[in-house]
Amino acid sequence: MNIKIKRFNSEQDIDEIVDYDIKDNKTILESLIEVKIKYDESLAFRCGCRTGICGSCSLRVNGVEKLACKSKLNENDLIEPIKNTKVIKDLIVDLEHESKLLKKSNTFLNKLEETTISKEDEKLIDTQSNCILCQSCFSSCPIYEVNDKFLGPYALTRALRYVDDKKESHKVQTLEKIQDNGVWDCTLCGNCTMVCPQFIDPKTDIMNLRMKSVQNGFEDRSMQYMTGAGFAGGFDTGFDPTGGFNPNGF
Repeated sequence: MNIKIKRFNSEQDIDEIVDYDIKDNKTILESLIEVKIKYDESLAFRCGCRTGICGSCSLRVNGVEKLACKSKLNENDLIEPIKNTKVIKDLIVDLEHESKLLKKSNTFLNKLEETTISKEDEKLIDTQSNCILCQSCFSSCPIYEVNDKFLGPYALTRALRYVDDKKESHKVQTLEKIQDNGVWDCTLCGNCTMVCPQFIDPKTDIMNLRMKSVQNGFEDRSMQYMTGAGFAGGFDTGFDPTGGFNPNGF
């Protein structure tokens, strides 16, 4: 079976798509290992647990984000690194932004609330706690093409996890951190939800954060874009008040 791998040569600063003949019925990760052993030991990619838990092997196949250890290939599939971040070599990208976004969005336990935790309390944050930070949602998000300061799906899902955490006593401070370049900048296109390997729904998480923001006294900024000149100008202004970009296709 033939597969194509987009490789990045940092020394020459060029991308090159290379074809390889591999054995059929393998996972992407097994195929990459085969290429590395059989054809070119310099091929660079990340992998860790090989069971879909660590999230280190996230990449794109024909433009769609997948975990290499959990997915299989078809004839002539194109394997590429994830988007919206700098490629270091071949399929390895710079993940420095990960900790920056999490710190900026305050997505950690700030102050412990002494309380009793029930099974229902655990269940409330269980889904969001399963995020493995694989960056698939980050790669699929179209907002970064126009706003590289956007906090993004995984950071906002983590924000909801701590806003809903009964042990966190500083929930409002977390909500405050996600008002600028955060919940109101999302276009709710749902790309992040479609590619999440953990079946988390960041789009719905962001909508929940919007509701909780308003309930806690923050301004509903989505209404700004639907009034006055913005609304009169049509739905193209739903995300950007100056118009021009709308990944929802209105």
